[in-house]
Amino acid sequence: MPRAALILVNHTKPGADEALSAVRRAVERHGRLAGVADADADGAVDANGADLLVILGGDGTILAQARRCADLGLPALGVKVGNLGFLAEFDTDSFLRHAPAILGDGPLPIAERMMLNAAVTEPGAAGPTFTSAALNDAVVTAGPPYRLIELDIYIDGEPGPTVRGDGVIVATPVGSTAYNVSAGGPIVSPDLDSFTITPIAAHSLAFRPIVLPAEHSIELVARRANDGDGAGTTLVLDGQVHHRLRTGARVRLARSGRAVRLVRNPDTTFWSTLIRKLHWAAAPGQGGRADPR
Repeated sequence: MPRAALILVNHTKPGADEALSAVRRAVERHGRLAGVADADADGAVDANGADLLVILGGDGTILAQARRCADLGLPALGVKVGNLGFLAEFDTDSFLRHAPAILGDGPLPIAERMMLNAAVTEPGAAGPTFTSAALNDAVVTAGPPYRLIELDIYIDGEPGPTVRGDGVIVATPVGSTAYNVSAGGPIVSPDLDSFTITPIAAHSLAFRPIVLPAEHSIELVARRANDGDGAGTTLVLDGQVHHRLRTGARVRLARSGRAVRLVRNPDTTFWSTLIRKLHWAAAPGQGGRADPR
């Protein structure tokens, strides 16, 4: 039986409605349409019997829907409507080209990607006061008034170093090509299950990023934060979910029990995407091509 697809669309993206029209026609022709939902809506998604999620938008849309729909356990396919589209492996044309196979009853090329779970315990609290998942990263950022903060790092309960600077990034392999790489962290193959800890503007020449197996838990303790009313030191998940942190707050990061199942584009690979979209190893003047010499 053909697959039923639920389309989640970010209508705020230029060209989204045109893409939706084309994708919807392809789904109705080659598969079954379970429905169309607004990606900007709050609350849980009703899968309505869907076998597949088709997400129209940019990487931010995919990150938001990954958290929103994680409990459904359905494979998700991203169709790029925007600029970079690193997570969205398809554009409209490539989706239309592969629609018969994607919406048929054959096996799908699936890549399972780990998520992380963040739990915040405020000073004096007996247990977590805030929990949320993330696909890309968890970032503790100094925030206004942008004074240096201090974060004690614990690995599986064992004391580690103290970060003094603008904050710290804990990234999944999927998130290693986002804020992490901009802050000087390594690119990690998404086929690995790991965490990368990368400091943000550390007041130290010796604090280098480190990669840990995902079986470890990481705890960040705010020894000194930018307290006060209004904005200040903040935990940011996937660049979208924000939670204020005050001095003494503890942030525990561990592998989530949920994972995201992404439908791969058979025409591309992670490595070709690195070269084409992030210009990996490109020499000056190469126009995004790695120097073959």
